[in-house]
Amino acid sequence: MVIGVLKEQQPETRVSLVPEVVQALIKMKVNIWVEPGAGDSAFFPDKSYTDAGAELRSASEILSGADLVLAINPALVQTAVRPSGVLMGVYQPLFNPGLMKQMAAAGQTVFSMDTIPRTTRAQSMDVLSSQANIAGYKSVLLAALQYGRYFPMFMTAAGSIPPAKVMILGAGVAGLQAIATARRLGAVVEVFDTRPAVKEEVGSLGAKFIEVEGAADASKAGGYAVEQSEDFQQKQKAKIHEHIRKSDIVITTAQIPGKKAPILITKEMMEDMRPGSVIIDLASATGGNTDFTKDRETVLHQGVTIIGNSALAASMSSDASKLYAKNVLNFLKLIITPEGALNLNFDDDIVKGTCIAHGGSIVNERVAALS
Repeated sequence: MVIGVLKEQQPETRVSLVPEVVQALIKMKVNIWVEPGAGDSAFFPDKSYTDAGAELRSASEILSGADLVLAINPALVQTAVRPSGVLMGVYQPLFNPGLMKQMAAAGQTVFSMDTIPRTTRAQSMDVLSSQANIAGYKSVLLAALQYGRYFPMFMTAAGSIPPAKVMILGAGVAGLQAIATARRLGAVVEVFDTRPAVKEEVGSLGAKFIEVEGAADASKAGGYAVEQSEDFQQKQKAKIHEHIRKSDIVITTAQIPGKKAPILITKEMMEDMRPGSVIIDLASATGGNTDFTKDRETVLHQGVTIIGNSALAASMSSDASKLYAKNVLNFLKLIITPEGALNLNFDDDIVKGTCIAHGGSIVNERVAALS
């Protein structure tokens, strides 16, 4: 069996496999082909791959000859792989149903790592969590760089500087890491989440949990937000507005699978924030949590800076690639036999849940309903 690794297109800086994982796969009797330069942006030169046992092959050779092609983004592959080939990456199928249908029609088998069931057994393969952890960390550092004041409290001969007040909307993986990072930098942190179950975890990190009664049950949403009633949304907006006017930094993380991100910060709320405040919107790729968010852009509205960036994990390309590659390796162990052959075992709930297209059809029910 041959696994091929393509070089991603900018602005993507990650790579699907790192040399350490290449070695592990070769021990599993798998041949690895890597496109020259695939790891450069993540600081893994070609020599590190050849030293690990991989072969350098052109993109055309990989696309035509590999049994399984790894490409984080779908732009590299689409219909270029032979019909019997298998593709694996992060394809956001609920937002790209047309592309998934196109790939299925070409006879491709498509696995999208962002659809792995969020179960205990699948934790070691959970790409969303491993990358969100990095995004939460970098969101605070990005805010600190943009913010024109200190994060911690300072007492000096010239006077005292109060600590920054940080508000985090969403206490999933990214939100919890943002809390921990902001607290390490000395900020006072408040957190809003529709799930009361995260209150204890938020408190253990030293942040204050903001409660709004009447939220819909999100316990089975895999860490995502769920749609709320109109009554709750009004209570939520009032509570957020009350606290946001006192905040210096706001980090938003709320997303709903397959739907536009909910607007949590309105124009009126933003105009109540003091000049110099900063909003980092991690949900920008799906529309953003503010009225002014633009993906991969920085917007200034009446003195408030809104940075839309859902790709912060790629700003730490080396560690992000290491974590992603480990996620991929753990998944590949489910579909590679002891002899090093490919075995698509669809009786396994993780394999089945991650597969989007197979045998010329969309096999994921949610994606099929959209396409």
